[in-house]
Amino acid sequence: MPILDILLEGDPRLRQKAIRVRSVDDSLRKLAADMFETMHDAPGVGLAGPQVGVMRRLIVVHVPADHGDDGEPETTLALVNPEIVRSNGRVLGYEGCLSIPGWTGEVPRSETITVKAIDLDNKPVRIKAKGWVARVLQHEIDHLDGILFLDRVEDKSTIQPLPDEAEEAVAVEA
Repeated sequence: MPILDILLEGDPRLRQKAIRVRSVDDSLRKLAADMFETMHDAPGVGLAGPQVGVMRRLIVVHVPADHGDDGEPETTLALVNPEIVRSNGRVLGYEGCLSIPGWTGEVPRSETITVKAIDLDNKPVRIKAKGWVARVLQHEIDHLDGILFLDRVEDKSTIQPLPDEAEEAVAVEA
């Protein structure tokens, strides 16, 4: 399976709304498999179709167990046409993005969500999520609507280079 190119901020496709998928077929299943491989290689915990230049409403998510020390089990999902149908609470947390490498910012998200979607077998699914899984799902669904995490940051002073990138950012600015 090939590793796909991840689009970077500034590419106009990241600001476009993705097209609804009519039906899951073998080509979409192959795309999902390629997206999983690309996401793991990056490495990341979520990836949306537009991030790899495919303007279709498809996301893949893999959140390891206890990723955010929230006690949640490992979660692996491939969702077609995902929609948030219920959300509750509000929590602030830092996010990064494979399309904006090396940067993070504090983003408000719903604490718990319910998502309806279609799985790769063309079956309707409902996912109830909290913690990091809820955050990742909201982040990836935003990508399907042309929204980047930087658009959601309320306090712009929280946008900063990731610790590994801080020295590199200083060197670039010098």
